[in-house]
Amino acid sequence: HNMLMDKNRMDNFQAAIEFTVFEGAKVLELGGGTGVLSNFAAAKASKVWCVEFNPDLVAESRRFLALNPNGHKVEVIHADAFEYLPPEPVDVVICEMIHVAMLREKQVQMIEAFKERYRQRFGDKLPTFIPTAVIMAVQPLQQDFHFNGYYAPIIQFQRMQVEHPETVEMAAPEAYSILDFTQPTSREIGWEGTFKMEHDGTVNALRFLTKNVLAIDDQRASTIDWVIDYLVLPLGQPVAVRAGDELQVSFRYLAGNSIQSLEKNMRATLKASVK
Repeated sequence: HNMLMDKNRMDNFQAAIEFTVFEGAKVLELGGGTGVLSNFAAAKASKVWCVEFNPDLVAESRRFLALNPNGHKVEVIHADAFEYLPPEPVDVVICEMIHVAMLREKQVQMIEAFKERYRQRFGDKLPTFIPTAVIMAVQPLQQDFHFNGYYAPIIQFQRMQVEHPETVEMAAPEAYSILDFTQPTSREIGWEGTFKMEHDGTVNALRFLTKNVLAIDDQRASTIDWVIDYLVLPLGQPVAVRAGDELQVSFRYLAGNSIQSLEKNMRATLKASVK
């Protein structure tokens, strides 16, 4: 139910679905949850298949859809989304199995498995995906991990577009990965790069930013995006820095794995100066 109460996510997905789904379209949703995204699609689509594995959510989504206009155009399928294929080709596929940095959830694996099955049955022409791409960035921080005097360097989530007085941004974010779901997408994600420090202090955390490109409007050269709350991970070895220093950062992880799998693979060191 978290999605229903997340206005930022709901507004942007609704806008992307309204933009992408055309009158009479056939739509498939993988991992339908409460059915809300399928119901958005049903406003224009002639048929929507909403696939959900959790039997409680299957029953709930059927009940909710029956209470909403166009819900009759949505067929809720109790099946494993990793195995299901619709009975005919579809125009749009919606899949919202997303977490910051593509961790925890199985979005990448789900889309890749679907594309393989779909091509085997229906040929090479793929449907449009919502989201169509993901852009991920990383940023070094000086983070205050004191809580009422108790020091605890813990994993944190931060709301976007909100002041965070306990956070000092030590450099601007750098993009480290772009996943285009229309292309083959690997679970292996890694990056090594350098930041120029903007302040004196101690880099003791990395912040991960994730922008989901839900739809692309080529005519207006614009996109409909959903930016997830930020993820802040403490560094195992904080690094004292001065403004102008160059900080080398590296990490590697698999999409869908735990947050801790990324946290334990993060490294930050000062770049040796050349004299």
